[in-house]
Amino acid sequence: MTITLILIALNVVISLAALYGDQRIFEVGLLRPYRTVRKQTWYEVITSGFLHASFSHLIVNMFVLFFFGLVIEQTLGGAHYLALYFSGLIFSSLPSLVQYKDDPNYATVGASGAVESVLFSYIFIFPTEKIIIILLPIPIPAWVFGIAFLAYSVYESKRGVGNVNHGAHIAGAIWGILYLILFVPNSVDHILTIFGLL
Repeated sequence: MTITLILIALNVVISLAALYGDQRIFEVGLLRPYRTVRKQTWYEVITSGFLHASFSHLIVNMFVLFFFGLVIEQTLGGAHYLALYFSGLIFSSLPSLVQYKDDPNYATVGASGAVESVLFSYIFIFPTEKIIIILLPIPIPAWVFGIAFLAYSVYESKRGVGNVNHGAHIAGAIWGILYLILFVPNSVDHILTIFGLL
């Protein structure tokens, strides 16, 4: 079994147990920055990534992870893939920790930050590959999708409407690219070569 499928299985089992089983799993595992900072419960930056606010939230994240995670796992290898995923969870939690550390009512869950890290690593490595969005079934280059997604996330983050953690999406996306540049040799040369700049 691949690492991607194991991560998906863990997300599904833990999320469903928290959603439809024991609510204490949800309460203990979610990221509540006010509690995290004051009680030093730093494990929440990881555990919250295996919990989801709803079944649809879980399905969307796992759908994206399945299609892009398998490719990135094969491309980078297991060690880099695991490091990318878990460092993506940590890095994507930073905006919430900074912005909401004094708000006792704020809490967040979801694998979105790690999933965005995986997705944007894919976009960086395969920028000219076509991505098809279910709601807009027209193939578009991965790099175009990436720019559009980031622009949308920044816009929605500034609006501050709804319960989606756009800050985690943005941070996760940025980390997906930074991880490659910082830790995977020749990543910059690769992207320059693809666009004919090297």
